[in-house]
Amino acid sequence: MNEQSKPPQCDPPSALSRRFSPLTRRILAVNLLAPALLVAGLFYLGEYRRNLIATELSALRTHAEIFAVALGESAVSEAGQQLLPDLASQIVRRLAFTAETRARLFAFDGALVADSRILLEPGGQVQAETLPPPMSTDEKDSALTKLFRAFDTVYMWLPGIEEYPPYRENIDQHAQDYREAMGALEGETWVARRSMPDGSLVLSVAMPVTRYKQTLGVLMLSKTSDEIDAALFEVRLDILRVFAFTLVITVLVSFYLAGTIARPIRILARAADRVRKGHHRQHTIPGMRGRGDEIGELAGALNDMTEALWSRMDAIEAFAADVSHEIKNPLTSLKSAVETAARLKDPEQQRKLMAVIQDDVERLDRLISDISDASRLDAELSRAITTPVDLGKMLTTLVDIHTHTAGSEAPQLSVNVQDGLLVSGIEDRLVQVFRNLITNAVSFSPPNTSANGVFIRLAAQRDGEFIVATVQDQGPGIPEGKERDIFNRFYTERPESEAFGRHSGLGLAISKQIVDAHGGTINAETMRDAQGQPLGARFTVRLPAA
Repeated sequence: MNEQSKPPQCDPPSALSRRFSPLTRRILAVNLLAPALLVAGLFYLGEYRRNLIATELSALRTHAEIFAVALGESAVSEAGQQLLPDLASQIVRRLAFTAETRARLFAFDGALVADSRILLEPGGQVQAETLPPPMSTDEKDSALTKLFRAFDTVYMWLPGIEEYPPYRENIDQHAQDYREAMGALEGETWVARRSMPDGSLVLSVAMPVTRYKQTLGVLMLSKTSDEIDAALFEVRLDILRVFAFTLVITVLVSFYLAGTIARPIRILARAADRVRKGHHRQHTIPGMRGRGDEIGELAGALNDMTEALWSRMDAIEAFAADVSHEIKNPLTSLKSAVETAARLKDPEQQRKLMAVIQDDVERLDRLISDISDASRLDAELSRAITTPVDLGKMLTTLVDIHTHTAGSEAPQLSVNVQDGLLVSGIEDRLVQVFRNLITNAVSFSPPNTSANGVFIRLAAQRDGEFIVATVQDQGPGIPEGKERDIFNRFYTERPESEAFGRHSGLGLAISKQIVDAHGGTINAETMRDAQGQPLGARFTVRLPAA
């Protein structure tokens, strides 16, 4: 299959097309985690259940004391040596019915004397059990009950959770079947907690029945934890209702929060994607500065970044056009000189044309070197590491170098700087800035003679949070209205005495680019006397102090 017949490849599905962004899901998860953990902890309700059990046992103990006193006073033989079974059974059934408990009475030898659930005498016994109150929903079989029991079962496996022995009841009951009953035979009150197969509990209190401080038997009151379980069920149901309400509010708040965070970010991402794929400026980053939050700041920063990128592209296009124009001029001159030299026979004229060609080649070499330096400048400034630079020492060193290398007719340099003028920058590039300014000042200053004593003055001082450095010459000054234009690329405004093509017009433009990269400013002005006559040009560089 050739290249033309290949099917177009589609981009993989983007995260921007998802209905719920990952950020929305994370917000939901984080917001739901706290109420979910809270509900999970409240479902256990271990301390609340223990308090209910303790309260129920305390009530059973109170009932047992009343029952034991009643039996000791009313169901004992005249001799006071034994319990009367018939009378004891009647008392036990009546008192147990009133207290809604199960009461069992054991004789001193451990035999069962009375049970509130046995309505008839042996030989025709009928067991009586209390039915649960009528309910609209059967809690035993409801899904919520099963859920709560499963939850309790899981918690029972956790370390530190109290476990209860199982409840077993024989057909022929004896006091030996119950540890609390045997303990009560020794004259003490005992309590017991046992678990049923369905997860409920059987609570028991055993208390001795005495007559004149003689133990005649044991009364054991028992009660299931149905009321406790019902109370726990209601509490958990209330918790579920509150959780359901909280869940709805949390989800709504989460979607609102996601809408104020995830949705604007998605809009910004889509806009940035359109800008990336577009080839013109009709696509822009939407402005959200009215939000007044971090997303608004992000939108503004992205918008400013996009504008800066377009400005940089415009600058690159303009730079390319300027380079093409500046290189074309010496190339045209070279072409004309070469064509003319080929037709000339006079050696003297040929030598003049060869000199023109040599000047144009040198001009091209200078121009290409300056263009190469200017094109690399941005990349170097972005990669270079800034260090503290003493601007005063730098200017002093440049003045010393000029003093020892310049000719006798070159203008003299003076320097006046303060101590400790530190700026954070790239030392080599800052040296390039002030070397360009000094070279520019020297080229515009008149020759130095013993009569005029031409000076170029350099000064630096602190001005608040900035370091201000000036380079002042005694030349003709800057043409009026050109104070900003001189910093444009390839702008040339040279003295009449200087040969054409000696400067590329990039020196001041490069200097401004370096100063701007350091967060500073550079400007130029013409100093004048009282009559308005120019006294020279002054360049001022302001850099943030370190």
